[in-house]
Amino acid sequence: MVSIIMGSDSDLPIMRQAAEVLTGFGIEIEVTVVSAHRTPDRLYDYAKKAADRGVQVVIAGAGGAAHLPGMVASLTPLPVIGVPIKSRNSIDGWDSVLSILQMPGGIPVATVALDGAKNAGLLAARILGATNEDIRQKMADYQEDLRAQVQVKYERLEKNGWQ
Repeated sequence: MVSIIMGSDSDLPIMRQAAEVLTGFGIEIEVTVVSAHRTPDRLYDYAKKAADRGVQVVIAGAGGAAHLPGMVASLTPLPVIGVPIKSRNSIDGWDSVLSILQMPGGIPVATVALDGAKNAGLLAARILGATNEDIRQKMADYQEDLRAQVQVKYERLEKNGWQ
């Protein structure tokens, strides 16, 4: 199971992309709000118990100071993927990117692009696919579909020209 958490429900339009990718791969998910700053006790309880609940990967989206992914990573042995979110009070999203990207040694957080929840879902699927042949095959099929889509585009461009 993959747990998708966010600091506020205002992050849901972005984090929904991860949920859609994972459910498309047939991967069980849970989605909830856990605020590092407003609900620190909930954060601690969530992170400490995630593995016992069957969570295998955590995707944590946060904007602004974006402490959620790092705090979760400091409390759980599970892989954590951070999604920096450009929030309304953000400095063009750079505050979120740097807060998640610049983790101290010993507290790893995989970080995707700003508002990159789709890639976070795909990375979580790849992590699970390392030990699950069914998910790995679905990922290979997904990659083949991407390749085929690009092939159609370059063949059309080569046939019709750029004008």
